[in-house]
Amino acid sequence: MNINTSFKIVTLFLLIFSFVYCHQNASVEPVLSVSENEISFAGAGGESALKITCDDQWSISNSAISWLQLDQTNGSDGTFTIKITTLSTNNTGAIRSTVLNINSSNGQSRRVLVSQATLIYPSYNTSPKEPDSSGMSSNALELAAKMGLGINIGNTLEAPGGENGWEGNNLGWNPMVTEEYVLKLKESGFNAVRIPCGWNISHLADKDKALIDANWMNRVKEVIGYCVSNNMYVLLNIHWDGGWLENNCTTLKKDSVNAKQKAFWEQIATAMRDFDEHLMFASANEPNTSNSEEMSVLLSYHQTFVDAVRSTGGRNSYRVLVIQGDAELFGVDDFPTDPTPNRMMYEWHNYTPYQFCALGDDASWGKMFYYWGAGNHSTIEPERNATWGEEDEQIKGFEMLQTDFLDKGIPVLLGEYGAYRRGNSANVPKDLEKHNASVDYWNTFVTTQATSRGVVPFFWDTGAVFNRTNATVNDQRLLDAILAGAAE
Repeated sequence: MNINTSFKIVTLFLLIFSFVYCHQNASVEPVLSVSENEISFAGAGGESALKITCDDQWSISNSAISWLQLDQTNGSDGTFTIKITTLSTNNTGAIRSTVLNINSSNGQSRRVLVSQATLIYPSYNTSPKEPDSSGMSSNALELAAKMGLGINIGNTLEAPGGENGWEGNNLGWNPMVTEEYVLKLKESGFNAVRIPCGWNISHLADKDKALIDANWMNRVKEVIGYCVSNNMYVLLNIHWDGGWLENNCTTLKKDSVNAKQKAFWEQIATAMRDFDEHLMFASANEPNTSNSEEMSVLLSYHQTFVDAVRSTGGRNSYRVLVIQGDAELFGVDDFPTDPTPNRMMYEWHNYTPYQFCALGDDASWGKMFYYWGAGNHSTIEPERNATWGEEDEQIKGFEMLQTDFLDKGIPVLLGEYGAYRRGNSANVPKDLEKHNASVDYWNTFVTTQATSRGVVPFFWDTGAVFNRTNATVNDQRLLDAILAGAAE
């Protein structure tokens, strides 16, 4: 082979090598990738992570340093995990957002949208404590077993206008609750008290912030103290309160109701946190649901309640919490997720049949019943005999509670029940003794059905049984009927 030929071969080899080398290097793309294009935070804030992979120098520009923090804003080639933290809750009333611009020396750039929802109300969980189990040893089943007979302080702390501000009932204006009255309840055989309580209508220091008036909070705490200091159990709730929750189990109202539920329970739970297991909280009162969609919304309200109470810590980490829901739609699988196991109860109310128990005047849909139960129907006024809701219906309702809850380890409270005499009203039964016997029998029968199954009954009293002004018994016969049911 001559020199000229060799030179041609070497030249050809160099050309081929150069072509292959350049082609291979031309196919290598610069690398810059991010794990997320959008990151969203709740109004209360939190932390998130963003992965960045790059083959060169890179940096992040953050124009929202007043509310958003990154633990690293530049790096070289490799993969990095960036911690992104919101520095505050968003109380601005609007969603806030920023774009993180990520640029690399290799010519590549990426954008990540970061947003934070707004809180309708401020967070009131401003002083959370470490969990404290002292005085909180009983789980829900054990606590239910400690409670015997309960009673409501009705038409009082839930009254619009204040504790003695209820207008329009035939009992006049209820007086302030006194420790003397609470001691009369205990002396008469009750060791549990349900305190229906309003917060929204008359007791807000700042409506726009859902801020509960401190004087009202202290007064509720004082009444609870009357009970707990005398070894009585207390069930405290948010009761009716203008219907802001119970009448708004809808997707349209879901966000605003959950915001208020959170704000209220953070405040209530924080204020009452130091009471021991004698105090229980209930999420709502008689919420209105008629289908699975509305029930789903209600369950979100209950979950917000549990989360808010537990977040305050201390003894609230172990407090027994009580949930309501239409028994036709609600079951044990619908209970909220609770980080503390076995601390939930179910609450049910019973005014069956309503025409006998509580209807005050004949209605278009039905007339009042004056006579109820076997042996108590009147021949003098047969048109006023109960035509439904008698013993068989009562038994059926309690058997449902047994099957759906009690047999599955969920304690049940009969949070409200009662039937009342009409002898002092404009609608006076003609067969008055039969009517009085019917009222006594209903209250004994229902109390027996509850206590015999381990359901804790709370009689609804607005003054029918006890005179709150002088802490005496108004109707000894009615009291005896309730006590008889608890004794059987």
